[in-house]
This record gives sequence, C-alpha cells and structure tokens, in this order.
Amino acid sequence: MTDNGTGTDDNCVQFVFFKLDASWRRQPAGARIEQKEEFLSTLQATEAEVPAHSYSTLGLRADTDFMLWRTSTGLECLEETLGALLSTGLGGFLEVSHSYFGLLRRSTYGQARTDQDHAEQSQEKGRYFVLYPFTKTIEWYLMSREARQGMMNEHIRVGRTHPDISQILLYSTGLGDQEFIVGYETDSLAEFQDLVVELRSTEARRHTLRDTPIFTCVKRAPERILDMLG
Repeated sequence: MTDNGTGTDDNCVQFVFFKLDASWRRQPAGARIEQKEEFLSTLQATEAEVPAHSYSTLGLRADTDFMLWRTSTGLECLEETLGALLSTGLGGFLEVSHSYFGLLRRSTYGQARTDQDHAEQSQEKGRYFVLYPFTKTIEWYLMSREARQGMMNEHIRVGRTHPDISQILLYSTGLGDQEFIVGYETDSLAEFQDLVVELRSTEARRHTLRDTPIFTCVKRAPERILDMLG
C-alpha cells in the first residue's frame, strides 16, 4: 500500500519562488513602471489557463522575494505560462530560486475531507501561508497499513482541533526530491505554531525524515508585491 493518495487526474499545483536581481532597482523609474505593467498584464493574460495566487516573502528569507501558487491540469501549461512571465522585461531580472510541484489527490488515510483540507478549493485565502516539502522514513513504508493508519488518525485528530487553519497536501513521490508538499493557510502565526508543536508531539513524527526548507509567505496582491520591490 502506498501513500500516493487516490485519483488519476493530473491536477498539478506549483509553488514557484522568485528572487529579484538588485540591479533592477537601479533602472530609471519609468522603465521599472513599464516593466511592472508588462509583467502584471502577462500574469493576468495567463489567469484563465493557470490561476495564480500571489504572496510576498520579501525579507522573510534571503533567497526569495515573492511566490506564485499556480494550478493547472498539466505541466505543459505551467511551463509555457512561466516562460511567458520570464520573457517580460521584469522577468529578465528574476531568478526562480525554488519551485515545487505535485498532484492534488485524495488522501488514502482520510475518507472525508477535514476542515483543513479545502485550501486549494477556496478562493478566500488566509493572511499567511506556510509551505514546506517533506519526506517520510523508509521504515514508515515498511510498516503495516493498519499501523500507519493508526498514527495518521492521531495526526488528523490534532488537525481538527484547529479548524481555522486550512491545509493543502500535494503528492510528489517520484516527481521531485521530496515525497509530499504541505501548505497551511492561517490568519494567526501563533495558532499555527501551536498546531506545529502539537503535530510534532504525535507518534507519526518519528517517521519524518526531512521537512525543510520552510517558507512563510504573506498574502498580497501582485501589484502591491511589485511596488514593494521598487
């Protein structure tokens, strides 16, 4: 039995992080305004094909300034629309510093969606978004299905005590360096910390091999993000 979830549709979700070259800020103000408008226009033009939510990471990590949460039915659309963004004037100054993608599938451990499991479907996004890739230990997969289910039941019970925090779980086993990508939407970083501490006290935590890097993001309109950059 695997942890790959159920379903066969290629519902792809990508979190792509950008770092702006500091030399862009030394351009004349008029050139920067024109390039920002071009980037925003291109982003808007791709919305029908690849819906996106924008987040600022400015100053929260040294290796990224903003992130786009993008959804598509295939990798081809993700590549082509990202290429369009990077082909703009502003795109010439942007480096893709991190990129994670996975498939949106129903969990094999929960028969019904919890209050947390609606982040992708909801258009109302939380104030903050915390994202990290993670990988389970080899021993996790060698245990019986029943043993894993028992530990995940505890994990799910803890999550249900924080109904104001929404979760998205993506499956990337065999597609990237990590097995899963998890993201949490919250309006309170303190409450999110409480949830993390509680989850790390569950039995399933023993079988987490790696769950870094961690990205904390602030929900902002793309226009505001670009204005903050210069």
